[in-house]
Amino acid sequence: MRFLLYNICYATHGNQRRLPLLGMLGRTRDHFEEITKFIRPLDPDVIGLIEVDNGSYRARQKSQVEKMAEDLGHFHCYCSKYGAESRWQRIPIYNKQGNAFLAKDEILGEKFHYFERGMKKLIIELELEKFTIFLVHLALSYKARQEQILHLYHLVKKTKRPYILAGDFNAFMGEAEIQLLMSASGLQNADTEMQPSYPSHRPKKYLDFILHSPEIKVNKFWMPDVRLSDHLPLVLDFEVEPVDKPT
Repeated sequence: MRFLLYNICYATHGNQRRLPLLGMLGRTRDHFEEITKFIRPLDPDVIGLIEVDNGSYRARQKSQVEKMAEDLGHFHCYCSKYGAESRWQRIPIYNKQGNAFLAKDEILGEKFHYFERGMKKLIIELELEKFTIFLVHLALSYKARQEQILHLYHLVKKTKRPYILAGDFNAFMGEAEIQLLMSASGLQNADTEMQPSYPSHRPKKYLDFILHSPEIKVNKFWMPDVRLSDHLPLVLDFEVEPVDKPT
């Protein structure tokens, strides 16, 4: 199977090149279509999208998730990355910002969990036939991020199936920030070479991660050199090894 993780920055990266501070508010124009064209030949079985627009003015009031799912013929699920009672839900543009999954195969179940701390609170749990994927976008604040990582540990340790934990961890200190999470949960980093993913034009920071349980066998991991977002995409080819059932 192939999993693609991509922080697409609401498909406004073309505007950010001209207006670094205000580019995120610019219209996506045809930039989103460029991202879809990049993804199509990769033919991923599952896509985790971070920073996707669900229908603000910059996306012409159309959901980027629904448009991509229609173009690729995938199932999809989406949720705002802010808590249901968050003040950000009352602010235009912000209330259309979220994360999403797209999948070739039918989605068997989806759950939306929320961190207690941080501006971005969403955790999406996606259940597919043989495994589960968690998608996150962690806080910029170090203290909030550490509390979120502890929350993740308690969440994933309940999982009885093979699973992947992926997303933009905003881990400015790199893998060291999540080492305790990995050690305590048995998670492994799919990127054994520890390649930086941000910024895409000259990667220096290790912000994006695909972590996995031991039952996920990695066949190949790479980061395509594309500049369609400020983050590089992460691609994982893998197999799910059978889990021994207790007798």
